[in-house]
Amino acid sequence: MTHPLSAAAISYDHGITCLDTLQVRAGMACCYLIERAGEYAFIEAGTSPGVPRLLAHLAARGIARDAVRYVIPTHVHLDHAGGAGALMQALPHARLVIHPRGARHMIDPSKLIAGAQAVYGEAAVAHMYGQIVPVAEARVQVAEDGARIALGDSTLTVLDSPGHARHHFSVWDAQSQGIFSGDTFGISYREFDHQGAAFVIPTTTPVQFDPEAWQATLARYAAHAPRWMYLTHYGRVGGVQTLSEQLSAALTRYVQIARACTAVGEQRHAHLAQALMHDALDQLRAHNAGADMARARELLKYDMELNAQGLGVWRDQSTR
Repeated sequence: MTHPLSAAAISYDHGITCLDTLQVRAGMACCYLIERAGEYAFIEAGTSPGVPRLLAHLAARGIARDAVRYVIPTHVHLDHAGGAGALMQALPHARLVIHPRGARHMIDPSKLIAGAQAVYGEAAVAHMYGQIVPVAEARVQVAEDGARIALGDSTLTVLDSPGHARHHFSVWDAQSQGIFSGDTFGISYREFDHQGAAFVIPTTTPVQFDPEAWQATLARYAAHAPRWMYLTHYGRVGGVQTLSEQLSAALTRYVQIARACTAVGEQRHAHLAQALMHDALDQLRAHNAGADMARARELLKYDMELNAQGLGVWRDQSTR
């Protein structure tokens, strides 16, 4: 399956479509639409500015909005759930399925907004995420670990998957033998693909990075022997066992980098961001010796800054 970055939608088998929300750039963030026997579910909600693209896709395919039964963000970080309220307003029969730790933030997103503003700044949050709309409590369905969600002629299963965040779950789809992993199988931009193989790195954004929990989540994924992982950043990837090993090793290196850093304050952040960038570029060279490193640095700069922030928070918490 090719991944043209200019495409608004990529169709996979088993009724799964990857929809680019064009957050920041093409090929950075997506939502998935699953169709089973005339019923539909969105995995992820993206940001409010991306919601019109999701609705336009429904209209282009002649899908009635009331045929969408669920909106299922993997966690409440705003690139995954910031658009949930706006999307739910447009889907009259849908229920929002969310992790127990995340439900209150969908019903009242004020703390979620304040937290994002503390990390990115008020102006940046408004620009990136637009208006963040609450979801009526009556339409929120809390999904505990192991919850089964009936969709048409199939069933989706919720897997608690901490590591990137404590309020994170993933969705196992037995029909496609795939897992919708949110951020807990890392990020894998299609620009880094080489000879059909993907390249994956962790995303350790603030404030709940937990490397031990994350390693346990990877082991849990492996127990399902998935054929595919459906990443929010970005698209479907195969070769799951190899990528899992790559991600596990990267998490170990991240912990070593954080623990070895003796700088403090802004100097610590700069050191961590630089070390993480060097690590990512070194691994990318091993994956594809001919990769454009200047372009890779440009694509990864934002992620490495956030990863450094997350590692800084984890370092502070782990040394208390």
